Amino acid sequence: MAAAAEHEDRKSTAREYYEALLIAIIFVNFARIFVFQAFKIPSPSMEDNLKVGDHLVVNKFIYGPPAGLLDGLMPLREIERGDIIVFRYPENPDQDYVKRVIGLPGDTVEIKDKKVLVNGRLLAEPYVIFTDEGIVPDRPALPEPWRSRDQMKPRKIPEGQYFAMGDNRDQSADSRYWGNVPRGFIKGRPFMVYWSYEGAPPPAGAGAREHARSLVNVARNFFAKTRWHRMFFIVDSEYHYTPGIESYGH
Repeated sequence: MAAAAEHEDRKSTAREYYEALLIAIIFVNFARIFVFQAFKIPSPSMEDNLKVGDHLVVNKFIYGPPAGLLDGLMPLREIERGDIIVFRYPENPDQDYVKRVIGLPGDTVEIKDKKVLVNGRLLAEPYVIFTDEGIVPDRPALPEPWRSRDQMKPRKIPEGQYFAMGDNRDQSADSRYWGNVPRGFIKGRPFMVYWSYEGAPPPAGAGAREHARSLVNVARNFFAKTRWHRMFFIVDSEYHYTPGIESYGH
């Protein structure tokens, strides 16, 4: 009898651990799908606000799902001009991009000599940097993407779509070239840098050997190349930093 009772106790304890583990897995997956997502910056298109090697926590809860069972149950807010967003790249939905919302549904966006006009008014953009002082002239004979970089005819943004651009305007592949971002492609808004490493990740399509080499390099240089001053940095729509300055503040 005592042995049987001990066996039952062990089964009960094992079942409790199993149930706790199952609940934890369900919670983590729910949070990953609906609340938070990790994302790392692979390119300089959002400098100088977000740097290559920044690892972000993306708030997927803020905008909520575009439609469905959970619609209306979350504390939603509308996507606003100036928001930095993470979204599925329209030309390759398996790849995530991060850009800034410039044009909202119904807006007309135009670019003249690198200056952005929304609905005919000049948009104040203190966060923007330019790495090329030259301005591509508005000549129809010039090939793309050069002309659209600095000159773009007025574009009306359809309902349910958004015009997004990188802060590093001369080094950003964005809506100027591949079009608008559908609402359903927007995953959320980055809100915190949880780790920042001074080094470019392996390029897209890199093999297992390159990824392994990258991991070894990170392990060797973790303390030396971690940007400690950017740890737990809160991402905001208005922050802007001067290139070359390493002592960033909040």
